Amino acid sequence: MIREVRIDDAKDILYIYSYYVKNTAISFEISIPTINEFENRIEKISKDYPYIVYEENNRILGYAYAYKLGEREAYKISASLSIYVDKDSKKKGIGKKLYNEIEKRLKDMGIKNLYSLVAFPPCKTKYLDTNSYDFHRHLGFTEVGHLNKCGMKFGEYFDIVYMERILGVSTK
Repeated sequence: MIREVRIDDAKDILYIYSYYVKNTAISFEISIPTINEFENRIEKISKDYPYIVYEENNRILGYAYAYKLGEREAYKISASLSIYVDKDSKKKGIGKKLYNEIEKRLKDMGIKNLYSLVAFPPCKTKYLDTNSYDFHRHLGFTEVGHLNKCGMKFGEYFDIVYMERILGVSTK
């Protein structure tokens, strides 16, 4: 079941996210946020944009949220997207279900362009593979920018790839 996030989901969502912070370069965050910081993030983001969870047997297995691409008013037709799936629930279609639902909600809001920043390994590493990049490509995203070695985590450099999916072009 996919549903709107609730503040009391913060603990379960943070559990999923913590794995990626501690063990991978998927997130460029170095320290795990506190539960209070995470609750504040949920509250701030869900005020204006979709923030959803995938729940099965009363357990959250993934989540997705959209947020502002930029502060200027002209960005109002665009949004950024993040999706995280529990490490033990990957490759089960949860990410795709979350993506399809959040895309529908964003279209209903009038969002025309969707962006995702994806960590990318500049060389072979145990901390990052191309699964996220490949997932976004599979969903119709295209690479529109590549920042080389712009982040450092675990003593290694990592790239960021800007990916884009056009949801619709306005005729106005």
